Amino acid sequence: MSDSGKCPVAHGALTVNEYSNVSWWPKTLNLDILHQQDTKTNPLGPDFNYREALKSLDIPALKKDMHALMTDSQSWWPADWGHYGGLMIRLSWHSAGTYRTADGRGGGGSGNIRFAPLNSWPDNVNLDKARRLLWPIKKKYGNSVSWADLIVLAGTIAYESMGLKTFGFGFGREDIWHPEKDVYWGSEAEFLAPSDSRYGDLSDASTMENPLAAVQMGLIYVNPEGVNGKSDPARTAAHVRETFARMAMNDEETVALTAGGHTVGKSHGNGKPALLGPAPEGADISEQGLGWMNHTTRSIGRDTVSSGIEGAWTTHPTKWDNGYFHLLLNYEWQLTKSPAGATQWEPINIKEEDKPVDVEDPSIRLMPMMTDADMAMKVDTVYREISEKFYKNPAYFDEVFARAWFKLTHRDMGPRVRYVGPDVPNEDLIWQDPIKPGNSKFDVESVKAKITASGLSVSELVATAWDSARTFRGSDLRGGANGARIALAPQKDWQGNEPARLQKVLDVLKPIASAAGASLADVIVLAGNVGVEQAAKAAGATLRLDFKPGRGDATADQTDSESFEPLEPLHDGYRNWQKDDYIVTPEEMMLDRTQLMGLTAHEMTALVGGMRVMGTNYAGSKHGVFTDRVGALTTDFFVNLTDMKYTWEPAGENLYNIRNRQTGDVAFTATRVDLVFGSNSVLRAYAELYAQDDSKQRFVDDFAAAWTKIMNADRFDI
Repeated sequence: MSDSGKCPVAHGALTVNEYSNVSWWPKTLNLDILHQQDTKTNPLGPDFNYREALKSLDIPALKKDMHALMTDSQSWWPADWGHYGGLMIRLSWHSAGTYRTADGRGGGGSGNIRFAPLNSWPDNVNLDKARRLLWPIKKKYGNSVSWADLIVLAGTIAYESMGLKTFGFGFGREDIWHPEKDVYWGSEAEFLAPSDSRYGDLSDASTMENPLAAVQMGLIYVNPEGVNGKSDPARTAAHVRETFARMAMNDEETVALTAGGHTVGKSHGNGKPALLGPAPEGADISEQGLGWMNHTTRSIGRDTVSSGIEGAWTTHPTKWDNGYFHLLLNYEWQLTKSPAGATQWEPINIKEEDKPVDVEDPSIRLMPMMTDADMAMKVDTVYREISEKFYKNPAYFDEVFARAWFKLTHRDMGPRVRYVGPDVPNEDLIWQDPIKPGNSKFDVESVKAKITASGLSVSELVATAWDSARTFRGSDLRGGANGARIALAPQKDWQGNEPARLQKVLDVLKPIASAAGASLADVIVLAGNVGVEQAAKAAGATLRLDFKPGRGDATADQTDSESFEPLEPLHDGYRNWQKDDYIVTPEEMMLDRTQLMGLTAHEMTALVGGMRVMGTNYAGSKHGVFTDRVGALTTDFFVNLTDMKYTWEPAGENLYNIRNRQTGDVAFTATRVDLVFGSNSVLRAYAELYAQDDSKQRFVDDFAAAWTKIMNADRFDI
């Protein structure tokens, strides 16, 4: 008998996912995206509170240690010119730079760069060394500082140590403990596959697939050698502009970040990339989490290979100065190849004193270089104008870059109230969606009584509160009911908010809020609570929803209308609506929205069932309203969905008839979003639970808990 026949476990079964349910049944609805809310992987337990832990952090001591780290070169991975600044900035940048506005996912707010796939992306070559250099500091300060905060702080301290006056820093990023499987990075099956599949038309950068922001799988922004690796700075400029715009940056911020990121440090390509071992996730167990190891030749210092591009951008790569623009604008540049074979640009007839010195031997001067993205700053007319402005006014460049760096590294943290520490700027920035706190002392019961007597229906009250709160995204902590931005442009005019119905409800609620001294935001949520409580009472259940006043009302001046465009709902399974037909199914879109709101599968089930029977469907649609007691918070949706006296048959695009088996009459109509709760085995298990005769109060309580969770999702003050 062979040794393999004696193996006590199935080969690969514990590590390979080839035989998952999805691989056997590829059309099944994969609920894994909702399991991201599972906390079982967190070893710190449910009682650990990072914000409380931060109170014990000695921030001045931490910053002192971080400054010392920058020039404490280690023989196993020596610092270029004796300074780790460039490496640490790249670590912070590549951690934060994955953020994209379309769905708010990515970014440095969770320390996700510690895990696959990000830890093994080609663009992140050797950033595993940067995190290993940070380990002694993380070990020293323990749980009082997260990896996410430490990684982002490293870049800010690096800039300070090289002479930049930074704009500030906020602690408060909480670590995750397993990869974020809910983030879609693209459909390519290989890293650095040609960009074509991401674009409707590669010549039109705006046609890049949503929600993606990087041009190729495994890159943070654009290919530094040009589109699909073919040098063309003008074409690259268009892709730079689109990519940075999808990360919430305008042209001035884009130039500042490109120049500021390349003012210090260098790229590494002085060797043979073929000699590098596998990325961390594929490396041998003996590498102990490190990747891209070269055990054949010397592979550190001047002989390091990372991107394959070789050289520094500036004359003094460990000093914050205006040298980037000096070299870029004052010299002509020509294409060349790095020792690793990468396409890059070098200056023509450069003065000897403008050359940077070797990272190990200051007596040797070497050619600086520029990438295609750098040349775009010179070739593109808009970028060039900005570059010349920065070159002529270094102080202005310093300020714009410092603010852009702060935005890059804090964009996914949400409002300023979540920032912790002595270096948090006092200024309210428009991209933080500022909201002043509201009055928390008004007479809640009096307001509830006025809402009850207003004549507004359960569906009007509940739908308005839902529409106000459903914009919340746990990915970047934007949106939500706080601020009452549903009453402002652009949200008041969004098709999904039914502007006519919305205005009718707001016209009733605004005078009530004004008379009580309450914010409109609070009254909208309270009105939704009143509707839910009325519906529970109509179903014969007992319910009093928890309500915490204190929301504020944002103003038009505090609202960057353009930045809210990605938050506009184009579908809402909870209200059985979608604006258009899409490649993905309605139920898949519902899962994506559910995950962004931070809900679990059973919370989604309870909310959908409750919203249906309360009659909150978009435009009063009857699809999925499996009850003759509309407006009552009953379990009828689940009871009728699971009742075998009915048959289910297609009746059109995303439309189904539910017929009585005996009479053949159509009892109800439904969409895919409704029927998935009966067809998917996991969701059916939840539906059957709520359909049980003993689950009436359980359902009301579960609905109430999920409802309150959404209404309070953006209440970072409680």
